[in-house]
Amino acid sequence: MNAELSSLQTTTGTRTTSLWLFSPRVDLFAFLGSAVISLLALWLGARLGVLDDNSPDWIWIPFVLLLDVAHVYATAFRVYFDTDELKRRPLLYSVVPLVGFATGVMLYSSGELFFWRALAYLAVFHFVRQQYGWVALYRARLGEHGLWSKWIDSFAIYAATIYPLVYWHAHLPRRFWWFMENDFCSIPLVFARVLWPVYISALLLYALRSLYQLIVHGKMNPGRDLVVFTTALCWYLGMVAFNSDYALTVTNVVIHGVPYMVLVYWYSSQRREHVARSYRILARGPLVFLSTLWLMAYLEEMLWDRGVWHDHGWLFGSAWDLHTIKVWFVPLLALPQLTHYVLDGFIWRRKNNPSFTLL
Repeated sequence: MNAELSSLQTTTGTRTTSLWLFSPRVDLFAFLGSAVISLLALWLGARLGVLDDNSPDWIWIPFVLLLDVAHVYATAFRVYFDTDELKRRPLLYSVVPLVGFATGVMLYSSGELFFWRALAYLAVFHFVRQQYGWVALYRARLGEHGLWSKWIDSFAIYAATIYPLVYWHAHLPRRFWWFMENDFCSIPLVFARVLWPVYISALLLYALRSLYQLIVHGKMNPGRDLVVFTTALCWYLGMVAFNSDYALTVTNVVIHGVPYMVLVYWYSSQRREHVARSYRILARGPLVFLSTLWLMAYLEEMLWDRGVWHDHGWLFGSAWDLHTIKVWFVPLLALPQLTHYVLDGFIWRRKNNPSFTLL
């Protein structure tokens, strides 16, 4: 979700005074609930003694398959299942996948690690910007346009995401990677040491400003505070406090995937009455919405596992020998992710989506 989300008009006619993007219950579920799920899963992993191992299948299936992979396909409800939206910007929605596939083949031809490294850094950029996008949207929701306040918010959310990433890069090798081993480049330890006081200062400044607004002016933005707090907590635990693939998985994907799926479902429920019948069927309720995403995620992961990874044969079936076509097969399977990362920078911008609304 791009930072341009900050300019979205969330009502028509008059501005609402609601503190929430969707509703108190939905916002709390999306942002606080997802963080609680992450922390409970982290606690459970510590109790079961699996923090030093790769994520077990009972975590991989709900967190990676049904959430991380599935949320990528939520973009289809925003774009490719909506015939009116496709007709509105056909060039963008056709060129991005075509160029993405061609670029992927070119990168993979240059080396497998080169391809995965490029995709990993694009994913990292996407994850960081989405957290900033939520903060920006909450600012717009309450009509907060002050320059200093914006700088403090930006300083805090970027510090909350970038410092853990810098720490990770400065302490390689770790027991976890983004996509595959060595897909991140090592940097000198001094970068993490220099950034540490900046990180603390940014979060402290944010906390003091929020307290000042509440005590002195009686103003609060609980949704924005939730996003900053849960991001700082989960990213620190997953990348800094624990050196664990399991810990990274449960703390990283939930607070990223759940709010995004909530956003797209909320949007699709508003579009449901104004689009083709096929879209109305797919968006008729949360169960159908999720089942559609899960089916697409399963089919993609089946192709990944049979053709590339060979990790979950019990779930997806026997492996295929696709060595001769991997240069085409891998970029093709990665295309939904790449398309999601790129289009996410366009589909929520108000200047390009004047009719978008959350209400």
